[in-house]
Amino acid sequence: MKKNILTKDNIWLKEPEEHDFPAAQDFLELLFPSNQAQKIVEELKKAPTITKKSKDILRASKLTLLPESNIHVKENLKKVAKNKKLSPILLVRGQNGLIIADGYHRLCCSYYITEDLEVPCRLV
Repeated sequence: MKKNILTKDNIWLKEPEEHDFPAAQDFLELLFPSNQAQKIVEELKKAPTITKKSKDILRASKLTLLPESNIHVKENLKKVAKNKKLSPILLVRGQNGLIIADGYHRLCCSYYITEDLEVPCRLV
C-alpha cells in the first residue's frame, strides 16, 4: 500500500453509511439512557461532516491504539488497499473525553496509514 498517495478524498466516503447510526446508538446506550442516546444519534445525523487528524481524535478519546493485528483493523486496512472507501467516524463530546460512537476500528486503521491523515467525522 502506498501511504504517500492516500488522502481523505480517496479512502473516505463523504457521508456515514446508514448502518453506522444504529451501531452508534447501540454503543451510546451503554453510556446514556436510551432516549438520550437516540437524541444524540439524531444530532449526529444532522451534523455536518468535518475533518480532524487521526492522531488528535485518538488522543481526545483517551483510547489506546488497537494493534494492526486486530481483525477489524486488518479488514479495514485490506479495504483501503483494495480502494474501497471507509465510512466517516461518529464522535460525541463527553464530560471526560471524546466518545467514538462508531468507527474506532476505522480510526485505528487510518492511524496506521498515517497519524496525520484527515479523517471525516460527525461531531456533536
